[in-house]
Amino acid sequence: YAVAMALRDKQRVIYTTPIKALSNQKYRELHEEFKDVGLMTGDVTLNPSASCLIMTTEILRSMLYRGSEITREVAWVIFDEIHYLRDKERGVIWEETIILLPDNVHYVFLSATIPNAKQFAEWISFLHNQVKF
Repeated sequence: YAVAMALRDKQRVIYTTPIKALSNQKYRELHEEFKDVGLMTGDVTLNPSASCLIMTTEILRSMLYRGSEITREVAWVIFDEIHYLRDKERGVIWEETIILLPDNVHYVFLSATIPNAKQFAEWISFLHNQVKF
């Protein structure tokens, strides 16, 4: 739904996943439905100027550190499997990515297993001065 809304409003949206296999799967699914979709992984870059980009969270974090133009244009970021934030080894990647994103970005966090959703929402609201829902 967020992808459809962003594309309808001619906004750029980034869909992040924790692993390349899931990025590839999401690319196939979203490309079939919306067409204006790109993929960026460590080995493959397809249509990097697309309005909807699928990538791993590590790729997005790297782009934020480099000050990529793409990250300045994004209106929405969808984090699939946000419960990886709690992972002892890789959680810092999600945390840094969320912290580094501009305040005007809107978020969608997908997870079936995030136990502290209210605290998480409060942290996001505090970080980026956004209204809680």
